[in-house]
Amino acid sequence: MSGVSGIGGAGGLQQILAMRQQIIDRSNLLQQVKDAAPATQPTETQGDGFAGALKNALDGVSATQQKASALSAAYERGEETDVAKVMLARQEAGVAFEATLQVRNRLLSAYQDIMRMGV
Repeated sequence: MSGVSGIGGAGGLQQILAMRQQIIDRSNLLQQVKDAAPATQPTETQGDGFAGALKNALDGVSATQQKASALSAAYERGEETDVAKVMLARQEAGVAFEATLQVRNRLLSAYQDIMRMGV
């Protein structure tokens, strides 16, 4: 465990954990702000019912990932200097993707349950 002592021992580990928690807190705050924002933005209907809602959600995830990718590329080119902004965008994209996977898994599970039902 000499690697841990190289970063300052338990104190360094606590600092890393504290920084991780700050990133998570900021990501949660950004998600709350994002959830409140669509009420002020004009919305376009892209279909009716479930299919339209699913398409809108997937488009939102795609836009979040593109934004994170653009910010990462700008940081690599030296155009963006706020590393926290880049990390938060990447974290938000990761959370959005993970949520999409969870929805997909639930939908697949529901479909399989329906297919197993006897008529």
